[in-house]
Amino acid sequence: MTATDIQDYVPENEWPSVATMLDGFGDQTLPASAALTGTSLHLPQDGGGAIAYSFHDAHSLTWTSADGEEDQGAARYKAIEARPGIFIIDFVKGEDRHAENVTIILDRNSGAVTTAVTSFIAEGDKIRSTTTFSHGNVEGSAANHSRSSGLAGKRIYYRYSDVETYEHIYLNAGTFTWHCLRGGEAGLADTDRCLTFDVGEDLYLFFWTEKVMTVEAVLLIDLREQRSIGRMFGWDEPAAEPVVLPFNSRLTVLNTTEYPQDNHKH
Repeated sequence: MTATDIQDYVPENEWPSVATMLDGFGDQTLPASAALTGTSLHLPQDGGGAIAYSFHDAHSLTWTSADGEEDQGAARYKAIEARPGIFIIDFVKGEDRHAENVTIILDRNSGAVTTAVTSFIAEGDKIRSTTTFSHGNVEGSAANHSRSSGLAGKRIYYRYSDVETYEHIYLNAGTFTWHCLRGGEAGLADTDRCLTFDVGEDLYLFFWTEKVMTVEAVLLIDLREQRSIGRMFGWDEPAAEPVVLPFNSRLTVLNTTEYPQDNHKH
């Protein structure tokens, strides 16, 4: 091995913009589902009130929110049926600094539903992002998506496209490491905050937020079907505009770390 073969540490000031990932990730290749056409979804909101989503066809929805200030609008959405009856629904509303990426995980089998809303906030002279989660059940049962440590200890290889590959190492329920092996961010790596929720057997709702780039990711990780489906939403500082990156990937579980069972005897 020569010095030119060695991938060294990449300091933050040499990182590319978040838009670098757009070309390499390609398009979301999984088909949109029309199964929600003609249905509506009424979701309670934190602090009272509710928001109602109406799905008019396979691509268009409207919403009405009664939370003290009447909020209503229309958007183009995409719903992917990740497993029978389990959907990941995604759309963007608003523009520029006021854009929000809404992702809904709906299990029509149990009624469990989780909504993740990513928006932008100002921190000094920088624009950062934040994501809020709300959980409920549209059927009124007790089933919901609860926090999980099911990914902890796993190292997973993700193929987002022919040119973009990453690995994730899940350290615990709230911390993971990502590392770009090939593509526009090759060599970049960091350890960031995450959240994991149980959705089904070997099916997880996963979220992460990055501390260097303004990026928030919400996705389903399906170990049984060996794929992930989701989006990244971020702010491209040079262009001063939002970046929306829907994706799906093929995954391989490389290994699962098992820690020694120390008996604390010396």
